[in-house]
Amino acid sequence: MITDTESPHGSSSTVIHRLIGFSATNRALVIMLTAASVAYAIFAMKNIALDAIPDLSDTQVIVFTKWDRSPDIVEDQVTYPIITALLGVPKVKAIRGFSDFGFSYVYVIFQDGTDIYWARSRVLEYLQRITGSLPPSVTPQLGPDATGVGWVFQYALVDRAGKHDLAKLRSFQDWNLRYALQSVPGVAEVASIGGFQKQYQVTIDPNRLADHGLSLMQLMDAIRKGNNEVGGRLLEWNGREYMVRGRGYVNDPATLGQVVVKTSQQGTPVLLRNVADISLGPQMRRGVSDLDGKGDVVGGIVVMRHGENALTVIERIKAKLAQLAPSLPEGVEVVNTYDRSELIEKSIDNLKEELTMEMIIVSLVILFFLWHIPSAIVPIVTIPISVVLAFIPMYAAGLSSNIMSLAGIAISIGVLVDGAIVEVENAYKKLELWQEGGRKGDFHKIRLEALMEVGPSVFFSLLVIAVSFLPVFTLMDQEGRLFKPLAYTKTLTIALAALLAVTLDPAVRMLFARMEPYTFRPRWLASLASGLFVGTYYPEDKHPISRVLFWLYEKPCRFVLRHPRTVIALSVLVVAGTVPVYLRLGTEFMPPLNEGVILYMPTTMPGLAVTEAQRLMRIQDRILRSFPEVASVFGKAGRADTSTDPAPFSMMETTVVLKPKDQWRKKTRFFSSWPGPLRALLGHIWPEHISWEDLIGEMDRALQIPGNINAWTMPIKGRIDMLSTGVRTPIGIKIFGADLGQIQRIGERIESVLRKVPGTRSIFAERASGGFFVDIAPRRDALARHGLSIDDVHTVLLTAIGGETIATTI
Repeated sequence: MITDTESPHGSSSTVIHRLIGFSATNRALVIMLTAASVAYAIFAMKNIALDAIPDLSDTQVIVFTKWDRSPDIVEDQVTYPIITALLGVPKVKAIRGFSDFGFSYVYVIFQDGTDIYWARSRVLEYLQRITGSLPPSVTPQLGPDATGVGWVFQYALVDRAGKHDLAKLRSFQDWNLRYALQSVPGVAEVASIGGFQKQYQVTIDPNRLADHGLSLMQLMDAIRKGNNEVGGRLLEWNGREYMVRGRGYVNDPATLGQVVVKTSQQGTPVLLRNVADISLGPQMRRGVSDLDGKGDVVGGIVVMRHGENALTVIERIKAKLAQLAPSLPEGVEVVNTYDRSELIEKSIDNLKEELTMEMIIVSLVILFFLWHIPSAIVPIVTIPISVVLAFIPMYAAGLSSNIMSLAGIAISIGVLVDGAIVEVENAYKKLELWQEGGRKGDFHKIRLEALMEVGPSVFFSLLVIAVSFLPVFTLMDQEGRLFKPLAYTKTLTIALAALLAVTLDPAVRMLFARMEPYTFRPRWLASLASGLFVGTYYPEDKHPISRVLFWLYEKPCRFVLRHPRTVIALSVLVVAGTVPVYLRLGTEFMPPLNEGVILYMPTTMPGLAVTEAQRLMRIQDRILRSFPEVASVFGKAGRADTSTDPAPFSMMETTVVLKPKDQWRKKTRFFSSWPGPLRALLGHIWPEHISWEDLIGEMDRALQIPGNINAWTMPIKGRIDMLSTGVRTPIGIKIFGADLGQIQRIGERIESVLRKVPGTRSIFAERASGGFFVDIAPRRDALARHGLSIDDVHTVLLTAIGGETIATTI
């Protein structure tokens, strides 16, 4: 045992010396503690949240309001009052309002790090202050505790047997499948899209209404009173108690037709069917969907709750769908149209393969250059243990395993072994000198002295590297959310490697402390064991690898020392030559992650009708489906029934799922006729199939439809762009002003100018004042002669033109 009475490194080094001595003496305890930590780390790896990339979305609360009015009325009476009321909410960074026909969306963006549920409670608190000042029939509500990035799974209901119409499929989606999936843990909302929602439609005959002396308001009031149920109290009967119920819900058109509207003085009832035609019909649609260009289809969008494990939620959804499969209507099948789990699994598996390959290569390099297996074991063991143990603080801190967090581990692997290599090199040299000096003293003591000699320096050098990423933690907003996972994992991994360098490494190094070769029989086995666990200590000038390296290094080194000015001048010229190249390099905040799925988002002029949007989308989907690389096409025009989707009919979103790349069309390369191994190596750099850009270019040329402006992105990337900037593309220009007409004219002018910029694929200026209106202006003098008010006219307009929902039946 060595007692360090006076250390030149100070008290910190003394602590490190003692820790090294304790670990070397209590090898079994250190190894057992490490094994237990690795076991818990494996548990953390299996339970840690998985996603493709970190969640880059801001803390956002959506205030969603339904009101069947034109956009300008919704803007003035709903959206604007809500925005002004929310301006004083604490920690608000931005508020965006959007008004469409029948809908108001207000997006409240909070500062980075704000808890989403605290933000939701603050917004709800401020909304209560203006509830009384909004129109009577308007009730704002908060959107789900999720964002558009939470769209992790989409599906369509396909009737293979042709026995169910779209109304039945939509009813099954709304009243059965949607609620079943919404009960899955981690799901915030299941939004329906497409199909027809059934409603009882009362078409009033104004002549018959006038014959019976009835007004429209009387008719509406009668319908409301004719569709209701109540619960009475209790009756005791024959020793039992019976609960009283008053039944009265409408369950078919005939029942609705029997609603009494008026009773004459003679007691003759006027029924609803006497003044109106009653039938089943579809609700007005603000969103339609299409699958593979075959026409309208009923679909669903599963929105994941904020902060959930995406892969786990998707697995639960699939398990639930498998459980529900026997209860689906005959011939109906649930077809996946978008599944983020494939991207997550491919991304994580690809990075795991690269991590494994990197660890193997580093281990082989260490083994090759040390040329001593017992010494190489220490750094080789350090690599996987440091990587695995890093998942414990990741799991405890709630970090997800994604491309960025695993990349932090990947870039630190080469540094992890530095400390262990320094320690074993020093021990190797000390033992070599001990052998040359006649093997005087105990070699265990020599080895421990070698470890203690460099231990403190190794520990603190790794800590210096670990803290080098601390400035990354000062990044805020989207930059911080993107790069902090990388900084966390790199810092944690290197810090753990520093700890292992003064605990596990001494224990393992002392465990393989043997200098005498084995002599048992058979001799070949003893020779093999000696090579693995004893090894041969070569002097530096006789080391097999060092001799070659010295021979390669000596002449260039002597040349540099003889001509220092020439070498420096050439170095300066080389660096100067890179300056023009550097200035021509582009810049990118984050290289785009190829998600393997295309999101086609064409934009057309505002005011597009639902039938025209459906026809146009079907044409687009047929063209996209005709490409051999495409597996499925799921198109959406307008909005789904969720506050996370404010899309108008003029904006379509088509999810194009691609086949695996080995099924893409082949492309001949210069090496296509070369031998297999070399061809496979070059194929990683230049794939022998058409590229992603080639495919999108072909699709863009095939979809040059007049009036359409194409935009190509990917699901996650596109929704992050929309949430971050409020526009649908990575680059956008916002124009502010008081005159919408002038804003639109400036936008159209910018559109024509930027269209000529090199590298521009498409550009579109949104028509801020677009839309078509039929204005009905009452003449107040005429109203006065008939004893009518403005409200009477508005009531007729609401119900007689387009219809108004006045009651709901179950």
